[in-house]
Amino acid sequence: MKGTLRQVGTYERSVQLLMVNQFTINLGFYMLMPYLAAHLSGSLGLAGWVVGLVLGVRNFTQQGMFLVGGTLADRFGYKPLIIAGCVLRTVGFATLGLVDSLPALLAASAATGLAGALFNPAVRAYLAADAGDRRVEAFALFNVFYQAGILLGPLVGMVLTSVDFRTTCLVSAGIFALLSVVQIRSLPARRATDKSTGTATERDGVLAQWRSIVANRPFLLFSVAMIGSYVLSFQVYLALPLEVRRLGGSGEAGTAATALLFAVSGLATIALQTRVTAWCKERMAPGRALTWGLVTMGTAFVPLLAVMPLPVPDGGPGRWLLAAVPPALSALLLAVGTMIAYPFEMDTIVRLSGDRLVATHYGLYNTICGIGITLGNLLTGAALDTAREAGLPALPWLALLALGLACAAALNGLHRGGRLTPAAPESRHVTA
Repeated sequence: MKGTLRQVGTYERSVQLLMVNQFTINLGFYMLMPYLAAHLSGSLGLAGWVVGLVLGVRNFTQQGMFLVGGTLADRFGYKPLIIAGCVLRTVGFATLGLVDSLPALLAASAATGLAGALFNPAVRAYLAADAGDRRVEAFALFNVFYQAGILLGPLVGMVLTSVDFRTTCLVSAGIFALLSVVQIRSLPARRATDKSTGTATERDGVLAQWRSIVANRPFLLFSVAMIGSYVLSFQVYLALPLEVRRLGGSGEAGTAATALLFAVSGLATIALQTRVTAWCKERMAPGRALTWGLVTMGTAFVPLLAVMPLPVPDGGPGRWLLAAVPPALSALLLAVGTMIAYPFEMDTIVRLSGDRLVATHYGLYNTICGIGITLGNLLTGAALDTAREAGLPALPWLALLALGLACAAALNGLHRGGRLTPAAPESRHVTA
């Protein structure tokens, strides 16, 4: 960890602040969101469909507005959008803890989703701009801070929620309020630039800018090919916990096995991310690294397939080990695959954008992958149900393995066909 902090110290102050900001953003978010459903259904007594509606509004708003958030960041600068997102999340999280009417809860949930859509593309575009030629290494460090926030947030939230969920909401809102003040005072202003001219990006009409991005075929192909990585990595929150619960039950043993999934994933990333990135950058091109990252994520479900023929013990340590160890190995392999792919993924988006309208490209990329996650989770859930009814427990894991290998093949094809090379500056769209 000391080596990681020393490496962070070699970057500009703005990059250092963005990494700390992302840790704090995830800390504040994950100390609240895992416990929101229990608060809505328990403390407020809302029906299950209402709980799903409140949570779905947040996700739908965030995914649907990423493109708008990225466009605004390129047009008005990265700093205002980062600050606006943090202020909006301050209001949204405080409201979630203070209201109990459905319209107010829906408005607060939408506000928290819109907040993410505002600052996420801006943060990544800002980091890419100020990291310069060390973008890949910067995004590796960024992922360490990102995962550290995810790991610590639920632990802090568990302590606060044991007192009162309102306390959790207000503390989380306070974190975002403090973060807003720090960024207003300390984060340098940064505007999007066109690297081909060294000047501020020309202000084409928004629709003209969007048309130019949609016309960037390599970028769209890359975005679609990377959907699988997000569907696979999300199974740490969906299929793997369900498998743990199926084998280990919903008691303390099952809870411990589920917690192990997140601990393995987060700690592995914190400990190994920078080493994995350095090893990959030294030995392979970005396209190959992305391919191997997807292969690793696909094969993450092999441990679950390997234990399928084994009889399930009636109870005791044997059953707990069967419920905990194979899913934990899968979570570890998913983390390793993400470690391999993520820094090169973020760098490839910048390169395919031609260093122009970077935040808008990040916004559209997030929207495409977000739609893919939604569809992928629906299909994964259907596969889990079908497998249970048909007595084919291997079906979901085979499908996820096939998805990872198919996306890896697509990325390899894009790499070999030269589709992952930077866009030529002279091909960029200019409005008359």
